[in-house]
Amino acid sequence: MSRPGKFPQLDAFDRKILAILQRDNSTPQRTIGEAVGLSAPAVQRRIKRMAEEGVIQANVAVLDPAALGQSITIFVEVEVISETSKQIEEAKSQFAAAPEIQQCYYVTGEADFVLVIVVPAMADYEALTRRLFFGNNNVKRFRTFVAMDRVKVGLSVPVER
Repeated sequence: MSRPGKFPQLDAFDRKILAILQRDNSTPQRTIGEAVGLSAPAVQRRIKRMAEEGVIQANVAVLDPAALGQSITIFVEVEVISETSKQIEEAKSQFAAAPEIQQCYYVTGEADFVLVIVVPAMADYEALTRRLFFGNNNVKRFRTFVAMDRVKVGLSVPVER
């Protein structure tokens, strides 16, 4: 969920801290401080400020879907019939509420949405399609791509300029 608006200026210290946190957000603040040339309290203040300002959106554990029985990753392009503001917001809400959908993007081009989905079996995906796509009068068509291999997965953002 990106939010339009103005984000604060980040200095070189902030960017170095963010680079470390993206690799391992359990790195002790003392260790971060030593790496970037700041005291642990200064690092703590900067992390707190960046979290309050929305630069840091969450502190989460990244899980292996296969270890939890969710071994199939599927990409889906969804094209809707009507793009009224109300119907787009309804689609966004419906997709955001589905636990199987890891990521949802409202996009330009032929498709209106691109979804990243994880499921344990194709039968689960079929049930999801019945619920989200076939059961939705505004879905014109959808196209499915099943991942054969997870080559690179992540949400890291380049922080150095």
